[in-house]
Parts: sequence; C-alpha cells; structure tokens
Amino acid sequence: MLFIELLKTSWQSLRVNPKRSFLTMIGIVIGIAAVITIIALGNGVKAKILKELQATNSGKQTTEISYYPNDSTAGSQGFSEDDLMQIRSDFSASLSDVQFKRDTKNINKPVFLGNESRTATISLVKGANQHYTITTGHNIAKSDNEVNNQVALLSKKMAMKEYGTEENALGSSLTVSDKTYQIIGVFNKPTDNYNVDFLLPQKTYLYSTAAQNGSTIKLTFNKGVKVSAASKKIASFLKKNGSSKKEGTYEYTDMGSLLSGISKVISSLTYFISAIAGISLFIAGIGVMNMMYISVSERTQEIGIRLAVGASARSIMLQFLLEAIMLTVFGGLLGFLIGWGTAALISLALPFKAIVTVSSFLLAFGVSSLVGIVFGLLPAKQAADKNLIDILR
Repeated sequence: MLFIELLKTSWQSLRVNPKRSFLTMIGIVIGIAAVITIIALGNGVKAKILKELQATNSGKQTTEISYYPNDSTAGSQGFSEDDLMQIRSDFSASLSDVQFKRDTKNINKPVFLGNESRTATISLVKGANQHYTITTGHNIAKSDNEVNNQVALLSKKMAMKEYGTEENALGSSLTVSDKTYQIIGVFNKPTDNYNVDFLLPQKTYLYSTAAQNGSTIKLTFNKGVKVSAASKKIASFLKKNGSSKKEGTYEYTDMGSLLSGISKVISSLTYFISAIAGISLFIAGIGVMNMMYISVSERTQEIGIRLAVGASARSIMLQFLLEAIMLTVFGGLLGFLIGWGTAALISLALPFKAIVTVSSFLLAFGVSSLVGIVFGLLPAKQAADKNLIDILR
C-alpha cells in the first residue's frame, strides 16, 4: 500500500471515534502548551534584561568604571573632565563615547525655594507618566524637554507646607545649580513610597547642569572590541594617571560577563521548569499507548481482513504507528498555538513581551512526534504480529 494511502486510512480511523481521539490528545496539548508558555516567557525575560543592561540601541557594549575613595578622602569625586579627555585621546580606536554617569531619580541637591535654601529630593522625567497625578496646574510635557523649558513640578506636601495652598505655589520660582525653574504644577502620589519634592524635565536639567566631575563613568565601545580587555586597560591607565589615583581606587564593571551570566542563569531556569512541565508529556504518552492498545483489540477483525487480502505485517504496523504519530503531532501543534496565546496574554500583565521562536515550534513538533513514535511502537507491533489463522478462529 502506498504511503499516502496509509495516511488516508490512518486519518479515517482516527475520525471514527473523534471524542476518544480528542481526549487522548489533551495530555499532549497541555504538556506542549506548558512548555511553550514557559520558554516564551523565559525568552521574554532574557530579552528584557539584556536590553536594559545593553548600552545603546545600536547594540554597542558598555562598561562602567567607578571610583571608590579611601575613608580619609570620602569627599573626592574621582573623575574630572581632564580624565575623560585623556581617555578619549588615548583610547579613541576602541571607544565611541565616554561620559559621566548621572542619576535621574532621587537626586539630593541644595535648592532655593523662594529665598530659603534647603536640601531636596529631585527626580527627572521625560514627560507625562503614570507615577504621579497632577492635582493643580499642568504636567511636564514632552515638548518641555525638547525645547529645554525650565519648568518644574512641586509635591503637594511641600506646596501645602510652604505656600498654604496648591494654587499659591503656581508660578513661583525654584533654583537648582544656579538655574531657575518655574513651578507649573503640583503632583501627588496615591501611595507614600514616592518621596520626591520636585520633578524637573530630564533633558533640560542635564543640559543646564553639565557635569564636570563624578564618581562613575560609562564607556561605550565600538563593535568588535574586546570589552573586558579594553576596560581592564583603561582601569589600569586610571590607576596610574587618574586625577584622584592617590585618594582611592578605580574598579570596572564588566557588563559583557554580567550579560552572559544572566543569560545562562535564565536559560537554565527555563529549561529546568520546562523539564518539570514535560512530565505531563510522559503521562500523555502512556495515555496514547493505552488508547492504541484498545484500538488494536477492537479492530482485530479489520486486521484479519487486511491480512486476508494480502496486506503485509509491515504496512499494518506502519498504519497504527502513523495513527499514534498523527494523534500526538496534531496535539503538539494545537498545544503550540495555545502556549503561544497563553504566553502573549500573560505578558500583557508583565513589563516584557513573550517571545516565541522558530526553535520553539520545532521543539513542539519534534517532541510530539517522538512521543507518538515511542508510545505507539509497541501497540503497532502487536497489531502487526497478529496471526490470520488465530483471527479466523
């Protein structure tokens, strides 16, 4: 019998009892769906972390060198503009950029509010966001950053303390690092963990307060550069020539090694959890085997007729094996789609997107096919070993 005819016969046999076939497939569907969901979410987590730690959108790698002062010189910043100019000059072949690293959240700075000086907590924003609500006035817009508008938002708590009412705070001035900002709104946070006094446009603030020193610098390397070796050379250079070499030490953070380590840990956890979920595939395989044994027993007369008209034991074995494989493959493909959809739905509530790759599809197809072969082989062999004379009796 031609292979295509065997496929048609196997398909027709599965359609004779669709409910039993579908119930047998459920175990495969659940197992594959669970594995695909876990792998897709794991890929999403890994991609998110790598993106957050990656230096630039173009894929260039970065590393950071930090200065740690001795106890007796705790006030030393470590890096000066001269240090950065020297690094740019001596390592221009491998570096595409070097700059001071500056925080954009919870910056403690001396400010002048009205005529009084105080230390306040400042956070920088790129525009309207959901971390706070505006109670009076209006929010910092994206355009304020684009045109460097010197505007600011004042916390409701401080507005009530300094001005009595929120409305009185609008239009007043705020001075930070010799730059004056106008208060255009008052913000509030529903919870108490947002302890910030002022919000300023990020680009405006950074542009108007260009850093001349700092304790950490960020190096961006050209593509193809061995980041670890280059970072080590720059750190050694600073230990010999840095402006604060006698007051502390320079240490670098190898982001490349960090990224590689994180990727390996996430992959290992993903595969481990997937292996646990794959136990259901073994149970589903036993269900397939049980169903196929029942099918062979119920179709003894059919097997006898086929043997009587000249069918070979090999073709009978192949037919029953194909039935098992078709059952598991269809279940695997359905499980793949369900797993993909489940991962996508779960990722809607998470800060990353699930990622389904071609390898995930091949895994679902390959594993489901293997389950069909392994657990369908013995029932198929039992069908092929039936003797025509015994059947006629």
